[in-house]
Amino acid sequence: MKYRRLIATAALLVCASTAPAEVIELNRVVAVVNDDVVTAQELEERTRIVLQQIGKANTSAPPKEVLTRQVLERLVLERIQLQLAAESGMRVEDEAVNQVVGNIAAENRLTPEQFRQVLARDGVDYADFREDIRREILISRLRARHVNSRINVTPQEVDDYLASSAARAQLQNEFQLAHILIAVPEAAGPEQIQRARSEAEQVLAQLKLGADFRQLAIAHSDGQQALEGGDLGWRRGGQLPSLFVEAVLGMEKGEVSELIRSPSGFHIIKLVDVRGGEEKHVVKQVHARHILIRPDEITSDADARARLERLRERILGGDDFAQLARVHSDDKGSGANGGDLGWAGPGQMVPEFEEMMYKTPLGQVSAPFRTQFGWHIVQPLARRDHDNTEEFRRMRAMEALRQRKQEEETEAWLRQIRDEAYVEYRLEG
Repeated sequence: MKYRRLIATAALLVCASTAPAEVIELNRVVAVVNDDVVTAQELEERTRIVLQQIGKANTSAPPKEVLTRQVLERLVLERIQLQLAAESGMRVEDEAVNQVVGNIAAENRLTPEQFRQVLARDGVDYADFREDIRREILISRLRARHVNSRINVTPQEVDDYLASSAARAQLQNEFQLAHILIAVPEAAGPEQIQRARSEAEQVLAQLKLGADFRQLAIAHSDGQQALEGGDLGWRRGGQLPSLFVEAVLGMEKGEVSELIRSPSGFHIIKLVDVRGGEEKHVVKQVHARHILIRPDEITSDADARARLERLRERILGGDDFAQLARVHSDDKGSGANGGDLGWAGPGQMVPEFEEMMYKTPLGQVSAPFRTQFGWHIVQPLARRDHDNTEEFRRMRAMEALRQRKQEEETEAWLRQIRDEAYVEYRLEG
């Protein structure tokens, strides 16, 4: 740890001795994070972006020094995660960045060029925007490695969850929540815990007097959504962190909870809104059969397609589909059953296969088409509306339990890496 401090101090001395006078202020260090630093320029730029977001949300910004502290803490935590990613040799390819940027443009119904123009109009440098996306992807992958990979939901946990009558009620409703966390360090002593409790009690008292929740979240919360006013968005009841469930189910819309204690600290939640969810779940299923030809060292891609075209012509000429599938299909599982895939619903097949399976008229044989597995022809035999409510409940319960565990583990992991890092603030310098 001392070695890291020496490296950081040396880097600062080099900057101070070689930089022109007008650059010193711009590159003034506001925090030392292990063997790296956060500069005043980074803090100023991130604060500017946060202020824009606060303005768009029609929320009053907290005092400048309070907001600056909050933004700096987020930058510090981000820097720690990026350092861990670098130490692990993790990197993000340009293709991954391109895909995310393209998706963002498409969601806003813009071409890539139009998207660049919009960013330029808003004063956002395109190269900087791409690097921000790269960092977000890298942090997401780091969390997946350290947190998500350790999360497991067992069938027994799903059974126990669904056995609870309260759980069924939770699954049917969605809740819009806001959240404030006053954090407690992992190995906090009694004095630190009391300081956090006092701050949380002061915040709660202000809320009960009618203070704006978003503004207090921006000013005080240590939660991941602090700079978004603590907004957790809409969550199904089963996706709520377990420590929130009991409080939320007893709250009225617009109500603020009492303090909720957890290993992470003291929480305050607000029930912004609630809406009922539709319990019955019906999907459109297709009963289909197919023939697959896989290209390999002997069969080229073109040969595989040509073979399927000939098989299709034979079927259209009266040959039995099932018999040809048994003899020719490279999908041995379905091939033994005449190519029969049984009933399949949305999401069970790869997208290209699903699209062809749904759009080909009943009884007809599709033209050959390509998926990651090879070349196919498919014949839909029947369609139905299938009530899979019970299956859907289990799937949703599993997702809810996984998300709950993921959020709790992420909060604990972030607290751990923050406590283990060397951080020195230099805001007053």
